[in-house]
Amino acid sequence: MAESMKGLKRTCRCAELCEENVGQKVTVMGWVQKQRNKGGIIFVDLRDRSGILQIIFENGQIDPDGFAKAEKLRSEFVIAVTGTVVRRSGAVNENLVTGAVEVRAESIRILSESDTPPFPIEPDSRTKEELRLKYRYLDLRRPDLQNNLIMRSRVAMLIRQFLAEEGFLEIETPMLTKSTPEGARDYLVPSRVHPGNFYALPQSPQLFKQLLMCSGYDRYFQIARCFRDEDLRADRQPEFTQVDMELSFVDEDDVIDVNERLLQRLFQEILNVDIALPIRRMTWQEAMDRFGSDKPDLRFGMELKDVSDVVRGCGFGVFTGALENGGSVRGINAKGQGAMPRKKIDALVKYAKDFGAKGLAYLSINEDSTYKSSFAKFMTEEELQKLVEAMDGQAGDLLLFAADQNKIVWDVLGNLRLEIARQLDLMDKDDFQFLWVTEFPEFEYSEEQGRYIAMHHPFTMPVEEDIPLLATNPEKVRARAYDIVLNGTELGGGSIRIHQNDIQEKMFEALGFTKEQANEQFGFLLDAFRYGVPPHAGLAYGLDRLIMLMAKQESIRDVIAFPKVKDASCLMTDAPNTVDEKQLEELRLDITETEAGQGA
Repeated sequence: MAESMKGLKRTCRCAELCEENVGQKVTVMGWVQKQRNKGGIIFVDLRDRSGILQIIFENGQIDPDGFAKAEKLRSEFVIAVTGTVVRRSGAVNENLVTGAVEVRAESIRILSESDTPPFPIEPDSRTKEELRLKYRYLDLRRPDLQNNLIMRSRVAMLIRQFLAEEGFLEIETPMLTKSTPEGARDYLVPSRVHPGNFYALPQSPQLFKQLLMCSGYDRYFQIARCFRDEDLRADRQPEFTQVDMELSFVDEDDVIDVNERLLQRLFQEILNVDIALPIRRMTWQEAMDRFGSDKPDLRFGMELKDVSDVVRGCGFGVFTGALENGGSVRGINAKGQGAMPRKKIDALVKYAKDFGAKGLAYLSINEDSTYKSSFAKFMTEEELQKLVEAMDGQAGDLLLFAADQNKIVWDVLGNLRLEIARQLDLMDKDDFQFLWVTEFPEFEYSEEQGRYIAMHHPFTMPVEEDIPLLATNPEKVRARAYDIVLNGTELGGGSIRIHQNDIQEKMFEALGFTKEQANEQFGFLLDAFRYGVPPHAGLAYGLDRLIMLMAKQESIRDVIAFPKVKDASCLMTDAPNTVDEKQLEELRLDITETEAGQGA
């Protein structure tokens, strides 16, 4: 039967005790990690969020009732123990912070008993993630997950402290907003008092933070909850947290400077890692040409090489055909992998096809400098030699080539580069390589919508000399946008905002918006801009991704207390779920059945 805490006060957490506390009487409380009964003496590992402490219950040193309670302890019982801190009677446990001491129990209360958990509460659990997420409240007791969330809390506090020192104001923006479907899908919330109308949950505080600049608040930030109804992957969730900021009377260098110093502070204080400033910068075009990605991983080489001019006019139709159709031929050099078995190369070809490749050309350079290739028979010895030289090929190297439109070639080789690096274990999690990627394209063409859409959002300022191209060649317009990238992951992005009405009108025209459509979606912002808007800029980080990389985890689910799974459901609460008919009636909503029998 569970006992009361009445009269007891916890004096410290388990792992706060050390040799300096020897001789002190303490009261500790927590969960039983395990119990070992040696007859006249019982050892209990007691766990709380700080760590583990060994408790000794010795028959004769504690009253018979207390020893009997210790005998019945099982994993995850919650107990309170009062006793004296002593030096370990056995060998010091180097694996525990408290490994040099233990508590000799004088009294015990069982505050709560526990059923046998569905899986062991231990670090680096091998239990299937689905089961752990179903019992997430148990999973969160694991020390490694607790350490991740403790780090997350520390990072959030440091961000607030740093930005306050830099003159930022923390201001909350609404969670129930107007739907402006330009980009990812909104989560919609039906209104009871306005039947047939809907709020949207914010994808970001973008419009409101720009309005705050119009209102003269100068420097704003918010650790904001955001929502996007999009397909999930390891670094995405339907609800996520942004470190959001906006600044007035600034340019790119001002925004980058404050954020570089913020990152430097975080990594120094949390990980004791010194981030050298300034962080290198690279244009979007250079990043795509060299790495096939706008979020390149700089921890290893294997850069793309454009060999279009080298193979132009050669006898291999795949290469020449791509060039004739306005594409390019590019390759990567997997140094020292020339002896890769054909089976592995075939697997790489299959992997490349997942990213749009029709195939993948390869050339292995043997140790005697002869070649083994999928296309050598179509080229002369001289053409092959020039190609190998252009790729800096040496004996023992494996050269891989893609030929197609630039977008496909970049996507194929950029992802192939990462896959080979994973196979060769080239991604050192202790190596933090930051990069600013700048001058993104302002637009990208959407085949689905049949028009240009904003790569970031419709309020991103174009590079000044490209403004005349808005009406004639929108695909060539560069944006004054910047992303911060770490180890191949986009941590966040931002831009200089448009604050001149004439440029904003040209932007909407390039996006295919009529004045009526622009006013319908963004009228409140455009109205505000009529009353004196300062030049402004901003940036937002994905806090979940940042913590994931700092904690050296593979998925953001490991740094979020209660995450969703890939279909955006919660295995623990069984959300989303049906609701009561009365609730639907109040909202004037009807659920109809589709042919497949699913609600629609």
